[in-house]
Amino acid sequence: DDEEDYMSDLFIKQDVRPGLPMVRRMREAIQKEEKQKAANEKNRQKSIKEEEKERRDLVLKSALGNENKGFALLQKMGYKSGQALGRSGEGIVEPIPLNIKTGRSGLGHEELKKRKAEEKLENYRQKLHMKKQANEQAADQFRVRFKNKQEERKMEGDLRKSQRACQQLDRQKDIDVPKEIWYWLEPEEEDKKDEDDKEDECTSSDLSVSEKLRLLTAYLREEHFYCIWCGTTYEDPEDLSSNCPGDSAADHD
Repeated sequence: DDEEDYMSDLFIKQDVRPGLPMVRRMREAIQKEEKQKAANEKNRQKSIKEEEKERRDLVLKSALGNENKGFALLQKMGYKSGQALGRSGEGIVEPIPLNIKTGRSGLGHEELKKRKAEEKLENYRQKLHMKKQANEQAADQFRVRFKNKQEERKMEGDLRKSQRACQQLDRQKDIDVPKEIWYWLEPEEEDKKDEDDKEDECTSSDLSVSEKLRLLTAYLREEHFYCIWCGTTYEDPEDLSSNCPGDSAADHD
């Protein structure tokens, strides 16, 4: 035999690495398997749907002949194959394509599926848009809160500065008790004398930082002719009104 014995050393020592020629036995086995697959595909019995499709495609690909009554009537009216319809040739050339329905669903089912898919896509887009708006709104609110917090911290610093100036100017006039408990810097907890001071402190907490700063600024201007924003003590009310831009930080900016 020309074939090698698969148990022989020669067959075992064959180099079958990728890229090298295969031994003849393996090559023939692969070819035999491919031929068997082709034969099985050829001998396979076609389904009714496949046969209908083949017949339909064959008929649609073939041109109409004289045996077709509609085509014969067109020819009698002067129509020629490949000519556009209409008296002046403005109509269609190719026949209207067939829209063949092969599924078992009812009429309008595909349109319903398409409409539902479009509605689902539109709902998804709306959700994305709403989510984007919510994120932008949250970012805006965060920026506003951050800005307000910065302004509040600055205002608290201005209030402490005004309280320190008020305490110093009052003592220069031998005023031992502030007009309001919060006009001066608050003492430490161990320096507070009695419960009345604590009650006054609770009452003063009803005012906001901006209200306290406004009242204390007005007191310093009226009582001491002092402007916290200018850092200057004026001689009298006329000197204050003529040389000081205003009674708020915005007026001095």
